[in-house]
Amino acid sequence: MRVLFPLLFLLNAAYAFAQEPYKNTEEVFKVGEQLNYKMKYGFFTAAEAHLRVEESDIKFDGKPAYHIIADGNTAGTFDVFYTVRNRYESYIDKTTLLPYMYTENRHEGSWRHTDKVLFDHKEGKITANKGIYQFKGKVFDFPSAYYFARCLDVSKLKIGEQLQLRYFLEDSIQTLSITYVGKEKVSCALGTFNCLKFNPTIIPGRIFRKNSKLYLWITDDQNRIPVKAHVEVIVGSLTMELTDAKNLKYPLNPISK
Repeated sequence: MRVLFPLLFLLNAAYAFAQEPYKNTEEVFKVGEQLNYKMKYGFFTAAEAHLRVEESDIKFDGKPAYHIIADGNTAGTFDVFYTVRNRYESYIDKTTLLPYMYTENRHEGSWRHTDKVLFDHKEGKITANKGIYQFKGKVFDFPSAYYFARCLDVSKLKIGEQLQLRYFLEDSIQTLSITYVGKEKVSCALGTFNCLKFNPTIIPGRIFRKNSKLYLWITDDQNRIPVKAHVEVIVGSLTMELTDAKNLKYPLNPISK
């Protein structure tokens, strides 16, 4: 189960250009936004994820920042047999959306993991609990990747184009590769939406088969909100779906309900 909750947030950040990504001049979100998701295994709700944007009570280099909070937890019967309570927090620059600081507190069964990560983008240095890591270009954490990706200019994407996003996770910088598939209409609890469809690559292992497919659908509007994701696992499949969206910067207008 350890890979499932990072997956909730990697799914949401899965469209960054292979070259240095270009951010739109204006953010597509605002302080107060709240998004809720559920993850289902077959017909059963296995987990929930909640994301919200707040004003940071901490300034970095004298600058105000957004405070992003992302929670993930098991639900229903899954919560009885394997309890998960994860929190990811990121403080990001209001102009570049690059992270200043990232913390995580993960409780998954008897396993515990905490980390505090500081990003120095000028020096290309990440300082985490277990050491210092050098980097070049743009590197994110889970929450900052999600909100940065939503603000990218994707107007010139072509079907089959390969995309990439780099993020820091568990003491290393990793790369997520994604392929743009095209446009589709997709339904979730809030209605049916025109969406952009992506196919992120996944690594086979204890959860995923060698030929497992992962697909993500993002609203083709000003909000750029992920509304649904579907991934095949060794036994069955997992589906993530948007269940609620509050205080959006732009109206969320489904084409049908």
